Amino acid sequence: MSPRFNIYSQKQQWKLILFVLALVIVGVSLAYTKSLVDKISEEERSKVQIWADAVQRRSALVHYTSQLFEKLEAGERNKVELYVEATKYLARPDITEVSFALSVLNENTTVPVILTDENGTITSHRNVQIPAGANEGQVLAHELKIMASQYDPIEIIYYGNSKVFLYYKDSRLFSELKQTFEDLQQSFISDLILNAASSPLILLDSTSRTVIEAGNIDTNILKSKRLLETRLTAMAAQHDPIDIEIDGKAAMVYFEDSFLLTQLKYYPLAQLGVIGLFVIIAYLLFSTARKAEQNQVWVGMSKETAHQLGTPLSSMIGWIELLKEDPKTEHIAKELSKDVDRLNVVTDRFSKIGSQPKLEKSELINIIEEAITYFDARTGEPVKFEKILPSSIQLVLSRSLFEWVIENLIKNALDAMEGKGTITVSVEEQSDRVYIDISDTGKGIPQSQFKSVFQPGYTSKKRGWGLGLSLSKRIIKEYHKGKIYVLKSEIGKGTTFRISLKKTI
Repeated sequence: MSPRFNIYSQKQQWKLILFVLALVIVGVSLAYTKSLVDKISEEERSKVQIWADAVQRRSALVHYTSQLFEKLEAGERNKVELYVEATKYLARPDITEVSFALSVLNENTTVPVILTDENGTITSHRNVQIPAGANEGQVLAHELKIMASQYDPIEIIYYGNSKVFLYYKDSRLFSELKQTFEDLQQSFISDLILNAASSPLILLDSTSRTVIEAGNIDTNILKSKRLLETRLTAMAAQHDPIDIEIDGKAAMVYFEDSFLLTQLKYYPLAQLGVIGLFVIIAYLLFSTARKAEQNQVWVGMSKETAHQLGTPLSSMIGWIELLKEDPKTEHIAKELSKDVDRLNVVTDRFSKIGSQPKLEKSELINIIEEAITYFDARTGEPVKFEKILPSSIQLVLSRSLFEWVIENLIKNALDAMEGKGTITVSVEEQSDRVYIDISDTGKGIPQSQFKSVFQPGYTSKKRGWGLGLSLSKRIIKEYHKGKIYVLKSEIGKGTTFRISLKKTI
């Protein structure tokens, strides 16, 4: 290949280098993102583990506090029972020493009690707060209902089988503590779920498979057993559940990556997709602009070539007419006329590049036969032509331009064989297409250069500009809506170019 036109080989090398560089950048980006995702994932798991530990500790605290309140409740019950015993003691007619019993009654300063007779009439009360200005009877009746709903009354049998009933309820301090504790017990898991992490969480009873609490989970999933099991399976596939203990019972914390982490996982792919799309669009735009610029250069060059050839041809035609008048130079004039006619054909071809040529129904086989005959007469015995042609095929063509394509391919074959070998031209007709194959026994083309040979400037010769195949491709593709390509090639054995044309354009 000529050093002047090594640009396409260098272009392929640069494409390969840029592609490898792009792969390296993508690989580094994905590796860094994966490292970042792994760190965040581990951090989220640590947060969930901390939350699980906190749940377990708070559960233990709740259990301990429950036992404490049970003891406090039992203590207040004992106070009431002691109060009952002191009351019974004071009611006995044989008791003369009452100071101890009275002290027991007086020491009850916290537990509210109401004493009623057998008919439910309130006879006395203690530690029941009556707001200023309120009706004492109504307040006591309301308190009596509350006490009856909270605990069963204690029956006291006096001397003579008369009965009274002692009603009581928790002390105010005990009630406030108990209410605060119940509120805390009810809300602490929910608070931890909401505040511990952004990851979706499900706290599940291991035995009954019931949900204790959940966070960042759609309520519809929690209501459906099938959806819940599917979600738990998906969570378990992503992260191993964390085992904890609540109130002495085994439980499991299922969790999955947060929405932010999931976004981060797929962000590089989305980013690469957007960048790739942008690069493709930019490449297509620049490629279109470059092709349009090349087309303008082609058109300008062709028109200028035709214009430059026109002036000397007109002059040569005049000189030929003068030569024809002299019998001594008449034979020279005839030969010059043939060359001038050939130059006129070349000028006509160049003038049609860049503008839409007129397509007419033409006999394809005649065009090919004429081209073969032309070159066969000028190559001699070292080059043999073989033809595999049908009798006739009619196609809509620009005759002069299509002749140019056939001539370019035959000249390309002659150059590849260096003036010695066999050129085979075959035509195959199918239902909707016609295939024209031109084969040589030349040096062949590497497979990596099958497409490059049609690029402007590509040539393996020391002379020439490498425009023949590029012009041929333009003529076949743009003007005749067909295809031209390297069908096959083997180094040292030869190459086959194929032209594929539709029967109707």
